[in-house]
Amino acid sequence: MKFSESLKKNAEFRNVYKKGASFANRFLVMYILPNCTNGNRLGISVSKKVGNSVVRHRLTRLIRESYRLHEEEYKRGYDIVVIARVSANQASFLEIQSALLHLAGLHSIKEIEKKMESV
Repeated sequence: MKFSESLKKNAEFRNVYKKGASFANRFLVMYILPNCTNGNRLGISVSKKVGNSVVRHRLTRLIRESYRLHEEEYKRGYDIVVIARVSANQASFLEIQSALLHLAGLHSIKEIEKKMESV
């Protein structure tokens, strides 16, 4: 990830949950909170309810890769926490990617205007 770091500490996750805004869809829940920096920080949470460690790590990789491929399209200066729902355990990469982009659009952190102007 070129422009982003990872959220690692439990206190950072709790801060985003407590003060941030959230939207959800069938596969994912996304919390965002402005962080007053020039980059984004991404945190991914996959509960044991979703599946065993193989399933959880697969979903983590899918979410991280979906974010990485579209990283330039995201506005900067946010802490982003993505939570995988139980229904995501059978989802394909394209479904996860679509769900992530949908939530970014709902939060208005995806720079659609710039992408359209350059075409």
